[in-house]
Amino acid sequence: QVQLVESGGGLVQAGGSLRLSCAASGRTFSSYTMGWFRQAPGKEREFVTGINWSGGVTYYADSVKGRFTISRDNTKNTLYLQMNSLGPEDTAVYYCATDRGTKYSGYVGRSRYEYDYWGQGTQVTVSS
Repeated sequence: QVQLVESGGGLVQAGGSLRLSCAASGRTFSSYTMGWFRQAPGKEREFVTGINWSGGVTYYADSVKGRFTISRDNTKNTLYLQMNSLGPEDTAVYYCATDRGTKYSGYVGRSRYEYDYWGQGTQVTVSS
């Protein structure tokens, strides 16, 4: 069983930065693709960014490209999301997830239906 716990969310002014973390239990964290998704009120959960097991492959949604950076530390079983130049449109609950079908793969899925374990989410609110 994999457990994912996000942290680092909060309230920030537009133009500010936040760093989210996702701590994973289990010895197999380092083997799989991880992703960040977000869900704003009344909207579908959307892909933000993903990273393969080694960190060598990353993808970003166009809306966050150049502002957000995903990274992982497999020695600490932790996934990170550095968010800079935040705007009100980034306000959402942010979730980390793992795709257990990607062991040692270079594949990074962008659909939420490809990810099978999810954290509980952390709220990010950006004030204008």
